[in-house]
Order: sequence, then C-alpha cells, then structure tokens
Amino acid sequence: MTDSSKHSAGSFIGGMLLIAGSCIGAGMLALPIMTGLSGFFPSLVMFLIAWGFMTISGLLMVEVNSSFTERVNIVSMAERAFGKTGRLISWVLYLFLFYSLLVAYISGSGSLSSTYFQTVFSWHLPKWAGALFFTAIFGFLAYQGTRTVDHWNRFFMFGKIFTYLGMIVLGMQYVNPQLLLRSEPALAFFSLPVLVIAFGYHNMIPTLMNYMNNDAKRVRQTILAGSFFALIIYLIWEIVVLGIVPAEGRWGIIESLKQGRQASDAVAGILGISWVSNFAEALAFFALLSSFLAQTLALTHFLADALKVKGEKHESIPLCLLALVPPLIFAFIYPHLFLNALNFAGGICAVILFGVLPASMAWKNRYVQQLQSSYQVFGGKRLLIAIIVIALCVVVFQAASMLNLIPHV
Repeated sequence: MTDSSKHSAGSFIGGMLLIAGSCIGAGMLALPIMTGLSGFFPSLVMFLIAWGFMTISGLLMVEVNSSFTERVNIVSMAERAFGKTGRLISWVLYLFLFYSLLVAYISGSGSLSSTYFQTVFSWHLPKWAGALFFTAIFGFLAYQGTRTVDHWNRFFMFGKIFTYLGMIVLGMQYVNPQLLLRSEPALAFFSLPVLVIAFGYHNMIPTLMNYMNNDAKRVRQTILAGSFFALIIYLIWEIVVLGIVPAEGRWGIIESLKQGRQASDAVAGILGISWVSNFAEALAFFALLSSFLAQTLALTHFLADALKVKGEKHESIPLCLLALVPPLIFAFIYPHLFLNALNFAGGICAVILFGVLPASMAWKNRYVQQLQSSYQVFGGKRLLIAIIVIALCVVVFQAASMLNLIPHV
C-alpha cells in the first residue's frame, strides 16, 4: 500500500485514535500508583499541567512541520534549525528512546503470544518464538502503511475502550469519595516527569501531517481531540483507583509503589476480587498491539527521513527490517539492558525531543530564519520561553532524582 502525497486525506476519527492510542498504553494501569501519593486533586493539577505542556509542544511541532513542503521527520526539522549538531542529537535521542520502546513491546509480546497459543491451541510456544511470530505479523501490518495501521488501530482502540469501560463501570460502585479528599500537595511535582511521558504522541505528528495532506488545521484538531480524550480516560481511572485504594496498608498506594504493583492489582487486592485484573490484562493486550503498530510506523518514517530515502512509499521492507530487527535482537539477547536504560533516561530523552526541541525549532523558524508556516501557535516568545523552561526543569528534576540528589518518597 502506498501512502503518497496525493492520497485522499485521512479521517479525523482515525487520526484522533492514533494520537490517543499513542498515549494510552499498558503504562496507564500504573499511573494512579505513580501519581497517587499527593492525592487526587494535587495529581489533577499535575495532569492538567502535563497535558497543557505536551499539547502546546505538539502544536509547535505541527507549526515547524508545516513550514516544509516535502515529507519530513524530526531529523530534517532539527537539521534545518541547528545544522549537523541538531541532526545528530535528534538521531541519537530518537533511536535510543524508540528502539527501547520496541524492545519493551517485543519482550512483552513473547509472553503474550506464548499464552495465546497455549490457551487456544494447547501448543507450547517458546517465548522467543512468540516474540518472533508477533513481530512478523504486526510488522507486516506496519509495512502496509498508515491507512492500514489506522484501520487496525481503530479495532484495537475499541478493544481498549471496551475493557477500560468494564473496569470503570464495575469499579465505580466501590469508590469512597472521602479517599479522594486526601491531599499532600508537596509530593505532586514528583509525578510530573511520568505524566509528561504519558502524553507522548509527538513522534506520530510527521506521519499524521503526511496522512492528512499537510493540513495543519486538521492535524491541530486531531491533536487537541486525541490528547483530551486520553486526559479524560486517565482522570476517570484516577478517580476509580484513588477512590478505592488508600495511602496506607498492604495494598495501599505507598506499599504498591514500593512493590512496583499495578493499580489494577491494588484494587483487586483491596476488594478481594479478580475481575479487575482480568480486565486489566485484556486492556494491556490491546494497548501492546496498538502501541507496537503506532511506534513501528513512526520509526520507519523517521528512518526514511533520517536516511534521506526518496520515493512515495516509506514503509519499505528494508526500513521495516531496520526498525524491527535491532530491537528484536536485543529482546532475545538482553532485554534488561535497554529496559533499564529506558527507565532511567526515557523521561529525559522524551522531554528534550518533544519539549525543548519543538519550542527551540519554532523560535529559530520564526525569529531567526523567519520562515513561513501555514500554522503558528499563539503566545509569541513568552510561550516558547515558558515551554523551554518547564522542559528543562523536568529534565533537571529527573536527572537529580536519578543521581539521588533529591529525597525519594
């Protein structure tokens, strides 16, 4: 399938679900535990700050992208703004971050595929074979192009929504409003780096710009709708979990955080019933599939731009192999190397790539190179400075936390 510049524009709903699907992954299940120490209302403020910050930085990337007439990705944008240095930095950060993500998805897919074959066919499938099977099948779907990924992603998103609604509808009846009133505002900022990553869809923007024929207005609407949809999904899940799980106790927020426990497991432990975990496993299944497809597609487009591949079709076999074979090898040999690196530096890479870089490129485009874009974000210089300052604060905070320079809760 060819995704050329002359195709009919992609649908608004499809684009919105690609944005939301990039945000809402299996990591959503842990968010209430990661943010819950401060209480619901302080974490609500942090959710709104993270959503606003990442939405504006996403729109800034649309602005920069719309100043190009040809199909580009973040490497070309960074190179035009900051030369070879910008190109190198974006190359390293992007590959590190998204290869690490794919290693995580492929590693998880091994257990998923093995369990599926055992349950459905009563076959014992080794995890490495399950990972290879998963990567081959869904890598082929990514090879088919953006429109095919869009259609499959809609199916997986509906699966996520169905299982999510199952958790919410069944869990809402157990919510204790008094638990939502607990408040420790001093702890709220600790959750900001995690929440910034939870709204990370920016690598999909160049793909969406091409998919929607470089219509910046439609892409802007897609980003606003998709990211707001993700925000609402997160907040409702936050209400259910923090309204059931107290701060203290064996299954409380503090102990769950120490144990690395999912919020769904904490809810199941508090209520003494297993349906929450069953729905959570199904949601994680659909989340893994949609996230893998979206990130593989975005990475092939990034590699096409970074390697200056010309032509209408960017989802070529060599590019798909380059996107999938290295993380597949790491997933087989030593997945923990990349997974640990992602845990330590993923937040820093994401904030630099999708916070500092878009604002810096927009500044260079507007006020130094004076390039024309079909769309410009409001706020002028003050907004760009604010985005860069917030991003750098998150980076410094995350680095200090990694180096144990600030106390851990």
